[in-house]
Amino acid sequence: MPISSPREFLNSLYQAAVDAVSAEKCLPAFLPEPPRHGRTIVIGAGKGAAAMAHTVEQHWKGELSGLVVTRYGHGVPCEKIEVIEAAHPVPDIAGQQAAARILQMVQGLTKDDLVLCLISGGGSALLALPAEGITLEQKQAINKALLKSGAAISEMNCVRKHLSAIKGGRLGLACAPARVITLMISDVPGDDASIIASGPTLPDDTTCADALAILRKYAIAIPDNIETHLQSGQGETPKSSDPRFARHEHHIIATAQHALDAAAYQARTMGIAAHILSDGIEGEARDIGLMHAALALQVTRKSQPFPKPCVILSGGETTVTVRGNGRGGRNAEFLLSLAATLNGHPGIYAIACDTDGIDGSEDNAGAYYEPASAQRAMTLNLSPKKMLENNDGYGYFSALGDLIVSGPTRTNVNDFRVILVL
Repeated sequence: MPISSPREFLNSLYQAAVDAVSAEKCLPAFLPEPPRHGRTIVIGAGKGAAAMAHTVEQHWKGELSGLVVTRYGHGVPCEKIEVIEAAHPVPDIAGQQAAARILQMVQGLTKDDLVLCLISGGGSALLALPAEGITLEQKQAINKALLKSGAAISEMNCVRKHLSAIKGGRLGLACAPARVITLMISDVPGDDASIIASGPTLPDDTTCADALAILRKYAIAIPDNIETHLQSGQGETPKSSDPRFARHEHHIIATAQHALDAAAYQARTMGIAAHILSDGIEGEARDIGLMHAALALQVTRKSQPFPKPCVILSGGETTVTVRGNGRGGRNAEFLLSLAATLNGHPGIYAIACDTDGIDGSEDNAGAYYEPASAQRAMTLNLSPKKMLENNDGYGYFSALGDLIVSGPTRTNVNDFRVILVL
């Protein structure tokens, strides 16, 4: 066997992927020159926002001040930029208060001022400021329902934009007439900048009608005031034709592709061929697990479409339609589906992790699978198929001792999956 420890090998690929999309590595090259006469205000939201703010402070040549909000446990000490921690994936009052403060902070700026906005995945929940007439409790309920529904991230963020006082470009317009530069770590398939953290500083071309259709598509209860808010067009977002965005620019500084490329390079330096399927896979996590298992079996049995040994990498953002009451994020669900399909087939190993270090709302980044998992599970009377029916990937891999716990990585380009076929 060309690799002495598949577990250590796969973990090293995950680490290489995360390192490649860290703020310290990706952000400095995108920093502009400080304004000659005006102030620099730094604002931001997301799981990587604090690390991004810290990197700005380390590399900035002029004066600055500001505030960013990140998830609980994802903070990084900063000297000039205040860091507030709030809840994710369901917003809380801390996130609401931080959003209100950020919105207030950018009032009264001049054309000589610069707003540097630092955005990463998770910002939608962390930057929670409901539109007038909508309560935080209502947004929390709709957010929870969307998370359980299996809705794609683009659909969830469309709804969030139209129920918000700050998302969908509204924060960007509040900065006028200042220059606005938004630096973004992308966690969305396709890297559409307007979707990342619901695009608080970017124009939005979706509509209230789109948001209403999404809520109805997933049979989500719509309070009367929210239905009126959407049907009346009161929640409409500013569009790309709005001239007030003329002095705005944005740059996506890190993506899932960057992470996959780094992991592939790491594998090749160790003598293992690497193949990237896609950086934007979406769909039910269990279905994606089934597909990856079928591909791995085709490689090991037929040497198609790749000869072994090799690694198969993919990224994106899968979804989980919650049917049971088990624990586990989408990466654990993917891997449990893969385990149930492979059933201990020799020579196939895998990990699936979220690049932010948190799989859903659990304390693990993801999990590890090996051929021996099936026999060990049988000994413990664990049925991967039954546990998959209960959405209990966390319970399955926890019992096997195969959870991957990295702690917060303070970046986020979403799902990272690697299958090793020997």
